[in-house]
Amino acid sequence: MNRPPPLQNLRILAVSQFGAGPFGTQFLADLGAEIIKIEDPAVGGDVARHVGPYAADGDSLYFQSFNRGTRSITLDLKHPQGFAVLRDLARVSHAVYNNLRGDLPETLGLTYAALKDANPALVCCSLSGYGRTGPRAAEPAFDYLIQGYAGWMSVTGEPDGPPGKCGVSVVDFAAGYASMAAMLAGLWDAQRTGVGRDIELSLLDTAVSMLSYYAIWALNRDWEPARVEDSGHQSLVPAQNFPTRDGWIVVFCNKEKFWTSLIEAMELPEVARDPRFATFADRSVHKAALVPILGARFAERPTAEWLARLRGRVPCAPVNTIAQALADEQVAARDMIVEVKHPRFGVLREVGTPVKTEGAVANLSPAPALGQHTDEILGALLHYDAGRIAALRASGALG
Repeated sequence: MNRPPPLQNLRILAVSQFGAGPFGTQFLADLGAEIIKIEDPAVGGDVARHVGPYAADGDSLYFQSFNRGTRSITLDLKHPQGFAVLRDLARVSHAVYNNLRGDLPETLGLTYAALKDANPALVCCSLSGYGRTGPRAAEPAFDYLIQGYAGWMSVTGEPDGPPGKCGVSVVDFAAGYASMAAMLAGLWDAQRTGVGRDIELSLLDTAVSMLSYYAIWALNRDWEPARVEDSGHQSLVPAQNFPTRDGWIVVFCNKEKFWTSLIEAMELPEVARDPRFATFADRSVHKAALVPILGARFAERPTAEWLARLRGRVPCAPVNTIAQALADEQVAARDMIVEVKHPRFGVLREVGTPVKTEGAVANLSPAPALGQHTDEILGALLHYDAGRIAALRASGALG
């Protein structure tokens, strides 16, 4: 039996741009939700349309990576008639989502208080940089800033180097996922009660929540985190990168059985017998003695040979390049590379959804041109006739 997408008939209005918000709503689009992307015509729509290096004519590969499967309508929310269209759309939708600066949702009327009379069951979700309250609420924030602000950079990089950021926009992506989970929770409650709500998250709150065990150690004990060489773990040894003859390998011995298997595979019986390395605590105390021994042995053989020896016995992985990661056999087996036909770029190969379930969208559509679906949405969804749409366009409400 061919099951329908799990989020079929869920309609979400998205006033969002750049990374975090579109990353999240694309996740729902891949599962069948209808995402109507509301773009400001005065600024050329989502700024991501113009992000290089592969950008031209109001579209870019960057934009395509975040907005697959969405529909675009141009709408000036500051225009009275534009806001009236938003209210009409809210009447026939389940949620309004935005990732604007913290002071803007209320200003633009994207809150439950502003829209509940149009749709009492509407869920209004806001993801901002610093939140809608507090002294930073009106400030813009982005992944780069938050990685510094939340302390992440202070523990990233080599001990003798400068603070570093994660190579991918992990705060944006985590916040995008978190906001989708939060919005779906609100939608479940609205389904039960018939009453919607505001839901609010921020990049900073998400990043601080992800400090997790770092935070509980720092808040409750006299513990000061520091950068660890070779991307090592704060408390586990060995759990880090090691150079091999031709590259790098990551090992993660978080159980005693993995430590035992590692030493056996590396053929180091003298290390297994050494009392300095008998337990987790011992290995942590004597890390300076242990790591050079392991490092010297890892350097004797290429990465592929170590992986063959360790896989299935010790948690390990190669330190891949992006190209190597995308070409990996496990990535292929999980159908993580998908093809999307684009009218200008041709067939685009993209990363797919991490969720594997029956009914996930198979025929993926590209991210839309600016305002591509404006007339279609106003006509088919709101039943505006051609004259009314023309009048709206002449008034400037649609740009």
